[in-house]
Amino acid sequence: MKMTPLALTLPAPQTVMVSSSPIYLLPTSSLQNRTSFRAFCSSVSPETIHSEGSKAEYKPGILDHFFLNSFRDKLVKEVGWDSEKPGYGGLIELAKALMMNSRSNSHTKDAAVRILKSLFPPLLLELYKILIAPIDGGRVAAMMIARVTVLTCQWLMGTCKVNSVDLPDGTSCNSGVFVERCKYLEESKCVGICINTCKLPTQSFFKDYMGVPLLMEPNFCDYSCQQNQIEPVTCNFTRSLSFVYHRQASFSAEEVKIY
Repeated sequence: MKMTPLALTLPAPQTVMVSSSPIYLLPTSSLQNRTSFRAFCSSVSPETIHSEGSKAEYKPGILDHFFLNSFRDKLVKEVGWDSEKPGYGGLIELAKALMMNSRSNSHTKDAAVRILKSLFPPLLLELYKILIAPIDGGRVAAMMIARVTVLTCQWLMGTCKVNSVDLPDGTSCNSGVFVERCKYLEESKCVGICINTCKLPTQSFFKDYMGVPLLMEPNFCDYSCQQNQIEPVTCNFTRSLSFVYHRQASFSAEEVKIY
């Protein structure tokens, strides 16, 4: 009598969960038979980083320290706890606590959106969405945001610059931001923190509260990130998730894209 391995008789899992590094696929139950992706703190191996020569390191100024402390204060209020580490190291610990203490990725994203929203006067966001965002199909608002991002956020992301991006209508616009080597991703060394506390909430915040679509494309090989003022599409995994069985999770832009 031919025996069939038990594993072959079981239905394929509908939900994929990623655990800490080295990471593995963990089957879990799925609600309403929908496929979902739960990302925890998954480290990026130093061996996977492809360096392209030395890049200029951003040196924070007085205003940058003010921005860091303001952002950290908002994180402390949301998390309900503060790290003993000073400066940027403490900020990263708070970001990890925000994610690990959340019930789900969605809960983490919502908390991060609240933090971003609290950094702005409410009336400012409403006026920007109503008065600025509609001008010239949103190009003016997108270009303004790109320039303000470069002026005020290099303390968080590292050296970055405004660049030209292609728009869906076939034209181009200087509304993109290219981060040479994201300090937030490099210091946290965590894909989950990048996706759940930065990429997804930032995209939602700009679209919902400022009326500007945003697509952030982090590169887990060299820690760079391209920010485009275009509408994100639905979640798309361009290759099989079998690569997570490899040692230290060798992510690349071609292997996984989360929009």
